[in-house]
This record gives sequence, structure tokens and C-alpha cells, in this order.
Amino acid sequence: MTMSILRVLLTPCILASLAQAAVRTYDFDIGWVYANPDGLATRPVIGINGQWPIPTISVTKGDRVVINVQNSLGNESTSLHFHGLYQNGTTHMDGPASVTQCDIPPGQKFTYDFTIDQPGTYWYHSHTRGQYPDGLRGPLIVHDPDSPHKDLYDEEIVLSFSDWYHELMVPLIQREFLNIANPSGAEPVPDSSLVNETRDLKVKIEPGKTYLVRMINMGAFAGQYVWFEDHTMRVVEVDGVYTEPQDADMLYLTAAQRYSVLLTTKTETDRNYAFVGSMDEELFDVIPDGLNPNVTGWLVYDDSKEKPDAQEVAEFEPFDDFTLVPQDKQPIFDKVDHSVRLDLKMDVLNDGLNYAFFNDRTYVHPKVPTLYTVLSTGANATNPIVYGTNTNAFVLEANQVVEIILNNDDDGKHPFHLHGHNFQVVHRSDDDAGFYIPTASPPPSDSFPSTPMRRDTVLLNPNGNLVLRFRSDNPGVWLFHCHIEWHVVSGLTATFVEAPLAIQSQLSSLGGIPDDHLAACKAANVPTAGNAAGNTRDVFDLRGENQSPGKLPEGFTARGWVALGFSALAAVLGMAVIGWYGVQPMKGEGED
Repeated sequence: MTMSILRVLLTPCILASLAQAAVRTYDFDIGWVYANPDGLATRPVIGINGQWPIPTISVTKGDRVVINVQNSLGNESTSLHFHGLYQNGTTHMDGPASVTQCDIPPGQKFTYDFTIDQPGTYWYHSHTRGQYPDGLRGPLIVHDPDSPHKDLYDEEIVLSFSDWYHELMVPLIQREFLNIANPSGAEPVPDSSLVNETRDLKVKIEPGKTYLVRMINMGAFAGQYVWFEDHTMRVVEVDGVYTEPQDADMLYLTAAQRYSVLLTTKTETDRNYAFVGSMDEELFDVIPDGLNPNVTGWLVYDDSKEKPDAQEVAEFEPFDDFTLVPQDKQPIFDKVDHSVRLDLKMDVLNDGLNYAFFNDRTYVHPKVPTLYTVLSTGANATNPIVYGTNTNAFVLEANQVVEIILNNDDDGKHPFHLHGHNFQVVHRSDDDAGFYIPTASPPPSDSFPSTPMRRDTVLLNPNGNLVLRFRSDNPGVWLFHCHIEWHVVSGLTATFVEAPLAIQSQLSSLGGIPDDHLAACKAANVPTAGNAAGNTRDVFDLRGENQSPGKLPEGFTARGWVALGFSALAAVLGMAVIGWYGVQPMKGEGED
């Protein structure tokens, strides 16, 4: 059979299927490099293969992805999480340290190996304590030969928006955030914002074309208002979920959210147009003098023409994503099998530091990664006690409709992300609505949308509430957490252990945890069996587990801790001065 006849017989569908079966292999050597992305300060950043920004992972739906990691940071452990990917059947590849794996210590190698069966716009980043804002964050794009919107655009553009700090995260956490001098828990304010990890980005476009613009907020903290001057966006995807097209003049992207929009260019080339990402300053406790919250880029029709300044906006009026309808029109899950209530608050513990809480517990990582506890506790893996006091663990049965009722007893905004799933957003309150109060009987049919918006990251309004629903059809250990990285550090995380006995069976059929994953634990002296405390003999004995500091004494306020802290500091300094004078030689009378 000749090659030409073979091409005729291979229909487009078969060719697409063959293309989807590709294995995409990446060799990532993670190490420090220097960069100055906003032109204001050169600093160390975490790069890959000696380069920063790090590479975009670009694959096709159905591809197997193999990522070989070498940690060459020298002074920090690391990990990779593939944000928004469900990891069906491969929960051990999800990436959060102390949850589905151990941190990868300096000098160690580690391989992620999984298949992607979902299209859309995603990103990947470190899931080790506070690390990804130091640069270990990049787009992950999954192309879809069968996209319902594929005939509506000519080319694609990827734009990442992010906040940026001039200092490394570890000293910022220790000196400015988790510090007795910061009892309110005020988050460090970014020094600037970036688009595609730079500023003044020029995007060359052609007239009369339609572009699919994929936008990702890869920031640590700030939500971003985004708009393209004199151009209308048509939203067609959020967080990997195709939507019925809706027009928008301005979008609000919380940290970790993604949007894909259709943007049709003008037929004339007489001028260029600014586009803007503007950090949401309502998130900042104090706005530093001289802070520029905006990053500006340009749609460049003609290189020879000027790049005009962005026009001032009288007020921010972003598109309401709650009105989006998924393209597949999945109906609301109207029968809830399991409801989880999470009440959020911020408070000070007896070490004088401000922490974040669900149901009065702040997350503290266990001694044994939670997945490894699932695999080593047999039938007891269905008991949430084995996962520890401070992991906020909830055990879910298979194939149930799970409802999360999220109440915000805090005056800040919080973008919440669920690993392993997306969710239906069936209710979202306005600001200051207080806690959600479910009715005794089923709510009226018009109180919830019949085809609710779905995504994997959603904004919880200040002192407001959310009701989210998903089906527990993906056995695994999945985090649910605020995606403001400062709040992850301070404990705003819960753990869903979904169908633990099915996880045991699933990973057993795959041959168990890979040797290089276990080697990373061994190199870091992290146990890989037993309960959260590492106890293998009595898995209900949690003595020695990692726990949070205790509560403040009754009636003792955060302000009292600050006063005590500064009094103690003054006392220490005073004693030091007295001691210094005490060791100085005495001068005789008349000596100069």
C-alpha cells in the first residue's frame, strides 16, 4: 500500500486520535537564576533549565505527559502541581507536598507521569510552602481537536497576569507576615504587576482576525481586573469548562482563575490599543506610596505607530461570571448526599501569630503525607481520625453529590480552589450577607440556577457565603484551599479523602508509589507509613503529630500580644545595653 493511499484511508478522526496518543516528555532542571521583570529590582527567581520565565507546557487532549524533575535549588525543596487537572487515576501525581507526595529535596530527582483527558487553560506551579511566587509558575495549555469553538478563531494568544514581589518569599513570610508584630495578619503588598512575567508587552496582531486569548492569573495574592480598550471579549471557557459565549468588556480574575475569550480585531490599522491588568487594591490593608497597580500591554496593529497610554477607568464593573452557562448544560445536582460546612475565620494563637481557620482548626501538615496514610492504614483509612487533628480531613464516599457550604467570617475576599474536580457554583452571596442558612425544605426551583456555572476556583465575597457541589467520582486525596498564597501558609486548607479504599485498589493496580517518590521521602527523613503522626502500630494514636499552637488565654487580645512582644523586646534590648555598659572599662577621674 502506497503512502498516498494510506493518507486517504486515515480519516481526520483517526489522525486526531493518533495525535492524541503522543507522549510529551519534559526534562526540568529547577534552579535559581536572576531576573528583573518589572525593571525595578534584580532578584533571584526559580527557573527551569537556566531560564526564566519557565516554559509553557503545551499538549493535546489525550496526551501522556512525563516530566522528569531535578531539584538543583540547593537550599530549598520543591514540588509541582498541575493546577486544574483532575489527575483521574493518578492522585499520586497531583503534587502538593505532605499531601500526595514528599517535598523533592535538593539534589533529588522525581518524575510526574500522567495522561490529560481534559481540554482547556491551566497552569503549573510549586505546591511547596509559599514558593511559587518566587517564579516557579507557568501556563499549561491543553488543545482540543474537538473544541466546540474551534471554527470561531484563527489563532491563539496566551497571557498570564501576576503580582510580583522584590523579595524572596521565605524572608517575607518570616519577617513581615507570620510575625508577632503583624497580629492582624496583613499580607505583604506586591511591588508591581506583570503580564507574561514582564511589563510593556507588545502583542502583534493582524486586522480582521479572531483570536482565542487564554488568560491566567498566576499571582500570589491580587485579583486582576482585565480589559482591552475598544475591543469586546466573548467568554468561551473558564477553568477548563467550555461556556456558551457571553460578551464582556472587563473581567475579574482571582488568583488561579483562567478565562478564554474570543477577541476580534478591527479591520483598520490606523492605531494600536492598550490592554490593562489592574490589581484589586481592596485586598491590600495599606496601599504603599507610589504603588502602580496596573500593568499595560498593547495590541499592536502597526509597529510604526505609537503605543498610547491606557485610558483612565471611572470604576471597575467586571463581567459577572455567575451568569455563565456551561456549554454541555450539565443540570444542577439537586440531590445532596453529603454536606460539608466550612466556617472561615482569621485569629491569633498563643504564639502571637495570626492564622487562618476552617471550623476553628488551622491546617498543619502531617508527618506522613496524607496519601501514604491512606495506603498504609487498611480498612481504617475510612476513619478521618487517622489523618490528624489539624489537616481538616473529610472522608467522602464514592459517587455521591457533595455540597460545600463555605461561610466567610472575615472581611476579606478569598479565591477557593478544589483539586481533582471542578464544582457547580449553585449559590454565591453578596458582601456582608453573613452565614448561609439552608431552609428546612428543598429551596424553590428558582433560587438556584438550573445549569450552574462550573469552575475549579471561585471568589468568596467578604463576610459572604458560597454553596458548591460536585460528584465524588475521582478517588484521591484532594485539597480545598484559598489560593492566596499567604493564606495557604497560614492554614486556610481542608483535605478531602475521596473513596480511600478505592485509592488503595487503584494504586495497587499501578504497582504502588513509584520508587523515586519514596526516595524523595527517604532523603528528607519523612516517614511513608502510618497515621498523621507516623504511628503504624495504633493508627488511632496521634501522640507526636504536628499540631498548631494553642489558643490565646481567655480575654487576651491580639493587641495584648503585640504589647507583650514589644515589651519583651524592649526588655531584652535594655538588658543588653546595661550589660554592654557593665563590661566597659571604668574611666579614672580626669580622664578624657
